[in-house]
Amino acid sequence: MGFLGLFGKSGNLKKHVTRVANKRAQAVDRWDSIQALSAAKTEEAVEALITRFAFSIDPRITDQEEKDLAFRGIIGAGDVAIPPLLRSLKAVKSDGSISWPIKMLKSLLDEERLTTELLALLEDMDTEYERDPEKKHQTLAQLSDRSDPRIRAAAVRFLDDVNEPCRFYAASAVLAQADAQEAQAELEERLIEEESVRVRAHILDGFIEHEYVVAKADAIRPQLPSGYSIDGKTKRVRKS
Repeated sequence: MGFLGLFGKSGNLKKHVTRVANKRAQAVDRWDSIQALSAAKTEEAVEALITRFAFSIDPRITDQEEKDLAFRGIIGAGDVAIPPLLRSLKAVKSDGSISWPIKMLKSLLDEERLTTELLALLEDMDTEYERDPEKKHQTLAQLSDRSDPRIRAAAVRFLDDVNEPCRFYAASAVLAQADAQEAQAELEERLIEEESVRVRAHILDGFIEHEYVVAKADAIRPQLPSGYSIDGKTKRVRKS
């Protein structure tokens, strides 16, 4: 049954779409509209349900219950939900959060496909200053939890990002990969140039875990945070 067929008239469709996106609507009305859209299982319905994640209401328990209901409605649409979710993921502004669309896509896509979509997001990003690069930060953080032969090459350029959290998660994403040693030279340059103690310590912990032999030990030693050293004989990082 088509979307308009389910609701009878286009006016009913518009009513439900408007209610779900309206934080000032009565909670009971918005709840009914979320249920109605969830039953439709069409791309148009999913697009409308996605708008519910753009705002929060009080009390928080009602907000969470509505979002949980919309979440279940989107997931319940199955493969139909994938195109609108991917569109919403790309449409998130640089200072916006991708946590909800990613959470939903994790239930609908296999790991390889989701990694492909995350890498596509990252490809369109740069390392320059942004007032609030939340989307880039979260994309790198998501990739840091994954292992894929494409990630290291995609994430390594963000070791030079202007934003400290982005550099931190870029290092995480690189070091999590099986071919992380291919980026050892870039990681060592970051250790020499990095101002953030947190980022330096994070990279050094990765060197310890992977037992890397440090090529530029003399240049890195002055930058070592307290508690770290480079063994004079083995050229490996140690932690006291």
